[in-house]
Amino acid sequence: MLVLGIGLGAAAFSALDDDATVVREVTVSSAQDAVRTTNLSIGQVYASASEGVVEIRATSDGFGGPSGTAQGSGFVIDTDGHVVTNQHVVAGASTIRVSLWDGSAHEAKLVGTDPSTDLAVLRIDAPRSALHPLVLGDSSAVRVGDTVLALGSPFGLEGTLTSGIVSALHREMTAPNNYTITDTIQTDAAINHGNSGGPLLDARGRVIGVNSQIESESGGSEGVGFAIPSDTVRSITRQLIATGEVEHAYLGITMVAVPNGVAITNVRSGTPAEAAGLRPATNSELVDGQERPTGGDVIVTFAGKDVTSPSELQSAVDARQPGDTVALTVIRDGKRETVEVTLGVRP
Repeated sequence: MLVLGIGLGAAAFSALDDDATVVREVTVSSAQDAVRTTNLSIGQVYASASEGVVEIRATSDGFGGPSGTAQGSGFVIDTDGHVVTNQHVVAGASTIRVSLWDGSAHEAKLVGTDPSTDLAVLRIDAPRSALHPLVLGDSSAVRVGDTVLALGSPFGLEGTLTSGIVSALHREMTAPNNYTITDTIQTDAAINHGNSGGPLLDARGRVIGVNSQIESESGGSEGVGFAIPSDTVRSITRQLIATGEVEHAYLGITMVAVPNGVAITNVRSGTPAEAAGLRPATNSELVDGQERPTGGDVIVTFAGKDVTSPSELQSAVDARQPGDTVALTVIRDGKRETVEVTLGVRP
């Protein structure tokens, strides 16, 4: 698992972390439709998307935590005034202000947050003419080597554009509540303090991710940044706008990859995994210099699809809803067995 620094807020406002906004799919103009189907120059992407990106300042009054102001980025997702940003940018904030492309500043209402994916939705009361929603793309179609662009307000410099490529896919980040965010996008586009919550765009101007973390020894951009994929953003923002909260499906195991699947190393008490009778490893053995768990179940399929890594299994669980019943194929005592599990709600 990658060890990453979550705080991307401007250094001068380090009491809270960065903020940013994201956009959801809406009815768009013919110009925006063209952005979806035709590759653009870097300048054209900037022209098409920059008015949908916002700067966020979140202030804490100090009750129950440190006082201060965090600065981050975000983007508009609809003409109702919804804005998406990182949860860590607005965590603990008593006042949140969003600045639009035209220089106008608006006090924002916090619609909801999801610490498990580090996403938050804000709402501002602004004229529709000032709101320019961005279009969410399909992050499952992103490939290593694709051109990407990051828009935001690093160090408070609003409207800053950087470019790069997709460096890797299916990376993992640690969320503010210490759960794992899977399938994140790694990019070498420069991301600095203040970029958090801003959009990562493809060559057609569509949002394919929300810039969230960097890995850096110096604290500055070293070309290793990570974005929450747009498919996750789409699902989470819809739930937050509808109900103000998100419920994640939950299995209740810890696991490691083994050559034939995912070995269960622990089954947490009172979880769906325990109720279904899934068995954790009871011992371990040394194979080619690596310790491997033995004596427990090895999960090889989830709902009929092969799983070869903990991140694949986590993504498969995340794609389900609490209350869903799914069939797992496990190798138990050398034999393949089917176990049905009714997923719970992540605590």
